[in-house]
Amino acid sequence: MHEGHEQMFRRRFFVSTLLSIPVLLYSEALQRWLGFSVPAFPGSQWINPVFAVIVFAYGGVPFLRMAVPELRDRSPGMMTLISMAITVAFVYSLASVFFPTESAFFWELVTLIDIMLLGHWIEMRSVRRASSAVDELAKLMPDTAERISDDGETEAVPVGDLSEGDLVLVRPGASVPADGVVEDGDSDVNESMLTGESKPVSKDPGDEVIGGTINGDGSLRVRVGATGEETALAGILRLVEDAQRSKSKTQVLADRAAGWLFYVAVAAAGVTAIAWTLAVSFNATVIERVVTVLVIACPHALGLAIPLVVAINTSLAARNGMLVRDRIAMEEARNLDAIIFDKTGTLTEGEHGVVDMATVEGVAENDALALATAVESDSEHMIAGAIRQAAEQRGIAAPAATDFEAMKGRGVRATVEGDEIYVGGPNLLASLDSDVPGQLRSFADEAGKNAQTVVYLVRDGELIAAFAMADVVREESYRVVDALHELGIEVAMLTGDSRDVATAVAEELGIDTVFAEVLPGDKDKKVQELQNQGKLVGMVGDGVNDAPALTRADVGIAIGSGTDVAVQSADVVLVQNNPLDVVRLVKLSKASYRKMQENIVWAAGYNVFAIPLAAGVLAPIGILLSPAVGALLMSLSTVIVAINAQLLRRVDLSIPNLPGGTSPTDAQPARLKSP
Repeated sequence: MHEGHEQMFRRRFFVSTLLSIPVLLYSEALQRWLGFSVPAFPGSQWINPVFAVIVFAYGGVPFLRMAVPELRDRSPGMMTLISMAITVAFVYSLASVFFPTESAFFWELVTLIDIMLLGHWIEMRSVRRASSAVDELAKLMPDTAERISDDGETEAVPVGDLSEGDLVLVRPGASVPADGVVEDGDSDVNESMLTGESKPVSKDPGDEVIGGTINGDGSLRVRVGATGEETALAGILRLVEDAQRSKSKTQVLADRAAGWLFYVAVAAAGVTAIAWTLAVSFNATVIERVVTVLVIACPHALGLAIPLVVAINTSLAARNGMLVRDRIAMEEARNLDAIIFDKTGTLTEGEHGVVDMATVEGVAENDALALATAVESDSEHMIAGAIRQAAEQRGIAAPAATDFEAMKGRGVRATVEGDEIYVGGPNLLASLDSDVPGQLRSFADEAGKNAQTVVYLVRDGELIAAFAMADVVREESYRVVDALHELGIEVAMLTGDSRDVATAVAEELGIDTVFAEVLPGDKDKKVQELQNQGKLVGMVGDGVNDAPALTRADVGIAIGSGTDVAVQSADVVLVQNNPLDVVRLVKLSKASYRKMQENIVWAAGYNVFAIPLAAGVLAPIGILLSPAVGALLMSLSTVIVAINAQLLRRVDLSIPNLPGGTSPTDAQPARLKSP
């Protein structure tokens, strides 16, 4: 809708502006003010009325059409005010052609239409939002599935042809075509797109799988339990649609001002007509005064006051890593009472890292980490990557390893400097029948309380070290929580992870409210729970499972590196994947709204001054505002509003100046610290 309106206003602006040039050139008032003249020729007196009629019919009629709903709802706004001004100017000017009066409003009419078209073109371009969340959700589901017949043969069929009870083959790397239960095979399935879990989930016979998730390296045979509208993905899709429909309509500030101004103008015109009729009797002068009041009541500046700020706000936000998709939400960000962050991939890195380690007496941490890195050097497992990254952070060079062997379900083995080294979890210890020293047992118990995964290092049958693995907290997360608290904003965390994991992260960051073990279908309910407390709520997320919550929130904020559906469901996208940009967003919102208020004051202030003068309040002492001078004041008001909007570019959004922000060295990253 916004894109169509944008193109319409853009096209009509350029055509109307081109058609307005002859009207301006043949305007006697402009010729007199600017000291120029144009050649007259037979019929040149019809240039102004003819071209003005064309501009009114092409560029002005859309405003008349859009004013109809406002009048029908008895809530006059910007469209009603614009329509009233251009209609009065049009009718009066046409009448002046056949019934000569002191002045006509042809050039004022066309410039008013041109500038209003420009303002609404800028506005539509700023608010255009190609919200394709539903389409992106649908893309997660594959088009075809491999159905297994009774005789064991497989056939490719459209997903829509699957029925409950069908048996399907899910090959490695393929998407699960429907909700169901694993009958045969074992594999790790990536459910992060739907559940928010930060690591693949192991699936064995009897385990449930969700349509749209991605199978890992193993092959699965799945008995279909739900298809079509009954799947979990379809449920999330419906939630996104419902949340989009339930968004409340927020009235634009300038439109409210225009509504007030409409009543002021009509009242002023009525008083003017009565007063002048009583003073000089009803004649052409009275009509001219009334028309002047109604035309001047619609200043050019009011039509540009908000769109100019929005356009600058949008470009300024983009240069600072924020793409604004919904200007209403951008304005509302200044009033946020609470901001909910998704944990995985937003407050955390979304990938596991070594957060702590312990060794037996006589073994240095760096030596243990070097041995583990050597064994894991050829492995692509996420635990191997975390160990290698921890070694890299400490600047540890790993020795060479030979005879590498991956032991499925237990860990890895290799020979390092003549010793047989093993790295793996509890299953490894069971297979090696290794005893756990008391110090490492206490370490493992503490890690378990914090919902951390423990990986052990065994040398020649002796357990010598243990590593605690967890999703790494972003360094920026500490600073963003402090900064938002300084701004008086409550910080909450929403995750599908276990309560132990969520609580550990929340305590580390100082988060106020924790929503843990939340299913995809319930995430938007947690947003609504805070909204029901009378709070204006923002939501920051990056996954498909966050889409309903992002849409339900008063301000939805997507991490740019997240999924397409999260980005398409959000009002603002953080391109640089930096949660600190949430604080920038709030600051920019406050500064932008302040500029909007100032521009409204400048634009409406013009009317406070011009309408009484146009009505003739000071006529007894010889001061009477002519239509020409009124038009000049219109232009001056527009210039002031444009300059004031440009001052928004001076707002300081740099990280060091953020309230509560600390330098990067002050943050305490949740990662393995150097000794």
